[in-house]
Amino acid sequence: MSLTPSHIIEFLYCPRFTYFEYVLGIPQYETKNYKVMRGREVHDLKLERNKDYLRKKIGVQEKFADQYLTNDLLRGRVDEVLLLQDDTMAPLDYKFAQYKDKVYETYRTQLYCYAWLIEKNFGKEVNRGYLVYTRSQNKLIEVPITITDKQEVEHCANQIYTIIDQNYFPKATKCRKRCLDCTYRNICIK
Repeated sequence: MSLTPSHIIEFLYCPRFTYFEYVLGIPQYETKNYKVMRGREVHDLKLERNKDYLRKKIGVQEKFADQYLTNDLLRGRVDEVLLLQDDTMAPLDYKFAQYKDKVYETYRTQLYCYAWLIEKNFGKEVNRGYLVYTRSQNKLIEVPITITDKQEVEHCANQIYTIIDQNYFPKATKCRKRCLDCTYRNICIK
């Protein structure tokens, strides 16, 4: 099994997601809502009809669209991998969302995962990523990415494999509000 950014995001939300889904084999049974399905449609359209002006704005030398990348622990499909004028690279990800003066931690984590994958596959430094909010007239937001951010993703991936390989039952999230909407709340021992 190789992990995806979604696994890392779920683990950060609560480590018990990993245990219930991948040790006990209990699926989440999440319903597919309109926003998720519409987001996928918009995502596919953006890959076909991309706006060049966004890339000019940030100094892109070359782009690699729809890149499936892997390393020893993680895999993921990056909407665009950008080679920038300063010889660094950056992930660019489209979001079917409105920008409300805040970048959610899940979006940041996804970019950190992509940064780690890009560095391993392209051998270039990644110190920033970009989000395009399609429901806010393709608003482009730059997200700084540090070495610590990439190390944290790798640390999480290793912890996930420990839970799976050792059948380890981790502590639940410290944020009990998350338990209210959790798909595992009926079987989780607090």
